[in-house]
Amino acid sequence: MARPISIPKLTLHKASGKAVVRLSGVDVYCGLFGTPEAKEVYDREIAQWLARGRTPDPSQRKPKGADKLEQGYTVNELLLAFWNYAEHHYRRPDGTLTNEVNEYKQTLRVVRDLYGLTLAAKVGPLALKAIRQVMIDRGWCRGLINQRVNRVRRVFKWGAGEELIPFSVYERLTTVAGLQIGRTEARESERVEPVADTVVESTLPFLNRYVRGLVEFQRLTGCRPGEASGIRRSEIDTGGSVWLYRPSQHKTAWRGKPRVISIGPKAQRLLKGFFTPNQGDFLFSPQRAVAELHASRTAKRITPKYPSHMKRNKQKRKVDPKRVPAEKYAVTAYEHAIARACDKAFPAPGPLSQQKGETVKEWKERLTAEQRNQLDMWQSLHRWSPNQLRHSFATEVRKTHGLEAAQVLLGHARADVTQVYAERNHNLATRVASEIG
Repeated sequence: MARPISIPKLTLHKASGKAVVRLSGVDVYCGLFGTPEAKEVYDREIAQWLARGRTPDPSQRKPKGADKLEQGYTVNELLLAFWNYAEHHYRRPDGTLTNEVNEYKQTLRVVRDLYGLTLAAKVGPLALKAIRQVMIDRGWCRGLINQRVNRVRRVFKWGAGEELIPFSVYERLTTVAGLQIGRTEARESERVEPVADTVVESTLPFLNRYVRGLVEFQRLTGCRPGEASGIRRSEIDTGGSVWLYRPSQHKTAWRGKPRVISIGPKAQRLLKGFFTPNQGDFLFSPQRAVAELHASRTAKRITPKYPSHMKRNKQKRKVDPKRVPAEKYAVTAYEHAIARACDKAFPAPGPLSQQKGETVKEWKERLTAEQRNQLDMWQSLHRWSPNQLRHSFATEVRKTHGLEAAQVLLGHARADVTQVYAERNHNLATRVASEIG
């Protein structure tokens, strides 16, 4: 559920007898307390405050020693106002924050560190290029940098729409063109390729059964990682021979586009192994994975459970731990689980690998800078991600059933998007070339 919006109340300022309401840390006076005029002004101020995303009115807020309308907002103040708006705007129907919030967090840190104390009205194209250069120096890829620079522009566009800064500030920032291929020192992102079935099969034994189920479900349906991790029995239509999964949350839900994932017999048999009596449960649940792990350890226990041991364990156990298993796998947690399994399935050679009895901290401290670079290279070559399963599925479907079938199963509105996922059949190209060339 979305968090309820609390509305500040109208109160009496005893010294003046006026009605006052505090909005985002700013006192707004509405006239004499108890009069219809004060109530009318209060209703108008509340409506405008909510429309601004709970940010203060620039005509009301004043800094120490200067008039805000003359001084102007600093970049830090603009970022804070936008952040208050973003935390309420970028939410899913169930009230949880979308991934866009984290993207803005990573982006705005760079802006804050460089220009936090600068007047927002003074930020221009050269400042935006300086922000972009920091992103390049951090090793971010060209596509990601272009996306995050656009987010910076979006913040200033929002500020102009709220009359926090002049609109000309945003117009100046639009003159900065995006980075182009081959004309920038920013690195290019690596193309996501399909992952071989043999590689996936070698990794599966090192995953718990819930993450393994996620992998198998993606391989059979080609759905996105977030769609797989969020599946619940209540969202599956099991009436036909082919089940239909309609996720309530998916990539294009904010555009009002429906998403239907077809589940065939193999995927049906897989999912039945994760059904619970409660149809609202997430099928692939870290909570149940941890519970099964504890139950398995208890069953394998050889020594008796002495009362003294149980008492000590109870004392050591935190009553209110900060981290508890989630109801469903976050996409990042899903990716990390696969990465750890890949490291076990394909250990680094010789001294690069973690030795027996060695902690991760001790392992990292033992490696030299050159060895750490070699380890990073090894891991990048021997790890795969959940998105590669979607590419593998698309390639196979296109090869056997054509591009249109791949487009429908992947849920793409345009076939050119499917081309990115479905690798072309090079065997067919080779055969045709040998016949006509």
